[in-house]
Amino acid sequence: MENFDRIYARAVKRKGEEQLRAWLPKPRTDLGLKRLPGSKFLCEMSRAVFRSGFVWRIVDYKWATMTEALSDFDPVACAFQPDEAIEALMGDERVIRHLKKLRSVRENAAFLLDVEREHDSFGRYLADWPVEDIIGLHADLKKRGSRLGGRTGQFFLRHVGKDTFCLTRDVVGALIRQKVVDKTPTAKRDLAAVQAAFNEWREQSGRPLCEISRVLSCSIEG
Repeated sequence: MENFDRIYARAVKRKGEEQLRAWLPKPRTDLGLKRLPGSKFLCEMSRAVFRSGFVWRIVDYKWATMTEALSDFDPVACAFQPDEAIEALMGDERVIRHLKKLRSVRENAAFLLDVEREHDSFGRYLADWPVEDIIGLHADLKKRGSRLGGRTGQFFLRHVGKDTFCLTRDVVGALIRQKVVDKTPTAKRDLAAVQAAFNEWREQSGRPLCEISRVLSCSIEG
């Protein structure tokens, strides 16, 4: 496994340092996460779910009317939405009419409220989770949330500002090049190896996981 400085130098050579720096995401502070309202988290969970397997620009185009139709993603209102109301949305032109994903909004609202009861706020739950075990957070989202496994949960975390890596095709390609894994990691052992590699690069560079993830993706040929 290469030192992170060499990986960064290769990414700079491919993309240019100015462009690379412009692409690097920045995580939100712990305080910033704690200050976000529950509706923001539910909104971004739902956006990640609807984007999965769909054209992102279409989801983003519809998002303002989706938000209106779904009570501004108020967790209490969404958690107690009856089946009849969700089924009625299938005839509502404001929403993307995918019944299972519409039901996931209610399921994730209930998940969010459960977490708030346990941790005072969803933001505190995210802020207190150590980045040295971000794969544990990914697993918890998959287990307790609805349709939040794999990259969907990772993209959700990225968009609300929790520091995380995202195992995109290019990031996985870079990890394979570094001999961290030999295929897309799904088994616990492979995911633990990925976490260990990111922890080592984080210690070497002082950079957050999200920056390391983006540098990796830019370090290999597309």
